[in-house]
Amino acid sequence: MRIFTSLFARRTRAAALAAVMALGATFTASAAPAAGATPLVSVEWLKSKLNDKDVVVLDIRSAIDGGGAKAFSEAHIPGSVHSDYDKAGWRVTRNNVPFMLPTTAELEKLIGDLGIDEDKHVVVVPAGVSFTDFGAAARTYWTLKVVGLKNVSILDGGVAAWRAAGLPVESGERKPSATIFAATINQNLIAQGAEVEALEAKGGATLIDARPASFFLGKEKAPNAAAYGHIPGSLNVDSAGYYDAKTNRLKPKAELAALSAHVPAGPAVSYCNTGHWAATDWFVLHEVLGREGVRLYDGSMVEWTANPNRPVESSRTKWDDLKKKLGLGS
Repeated sequence: MRIFTSLFARRTRAAALAAVMALGATFTASAAPAAGATPLVSVEWLKSKLNDKDVVVLDIRSAIDGGGAKAFSEAHIPGSVHSDYDKAGWRVTRNNVPFMLPTTAELEKLIGDLGIDEDKHVVVVPAGVSFTDFGAAARTYWTLKVVGLKNVSILDGGVAAWRAAGLPVESGERKPSATIFAATINQNLIAQGAEVEALEAKGGATLIDARPASFFLGKEKAPNAAAYGHIPGSLNVDSAGYYDAKTNRLKPKAELAALSAHVPAGPAVSYCNTGHWAATDWFVLHEVLGREGVRLYDGSMVEWTANPNRPVESSRTKWDDLKKKLGLGS
């Protein structure tokens, strides 16, 4: 049914286009980004666009940042819609691996139900409270880019920055008017497990581990991961290093560039435990710094270690294992 709906929508648009062209009208196939838009937009920029019908303000607060539907109902940016990053279906369990990218049909329904079509400019709004919270915004941003949306931004500083600026908020629930969204999947942004296996074995791209060093070295691991350590040959670039905890924003572009200077030029794949922290590394390298050929491995270590035949490199020792047994470590 979703495939038929998407085809019907495309044919309807094609018919409308032909009619408009017959009348000699000017037609633009996809909406241009809102004036002055960049991957990160300021609260001042968003304030000036609140009445723009082509801009959708997408509040993604969830339990990850201590919020969710209740926090949205209590206070949100006027006109915004809410979609709980942790519960709404932005990540799903597939083949017993949690937090994976949903199917195309699932994404079309999720995004269409939010009133987003292919021509909208979506501004993703996190809570603005931590680097993990920013990771949720970056993962949502990446997902929207994967399905073919051309115009996407993240509100720099999130809801916290909006409120700190003294800008108005509104309360209550707001149900968006659903529309039909037809995805065009951009495979250039996605790294599959088999592709990462080939890269690990033969090279061809830098593998970037976005986790804290303790995970990278194998001193601790995510509950759903089957092994300690990292994909052999990876470069550790902790996503938290890109984030300024004092201001709850990404660091300035010049600092981000300096922090990324040791990452070799050329293709790269970012990963973490579940593709959450890794989304920040992808966003910084690909969207902010403009590096080409950077992809995200959404399955990350949980999916990688689900196959016991895949290699894992670790600095974990027997002493680490003993400390865990004694309750003194991970």
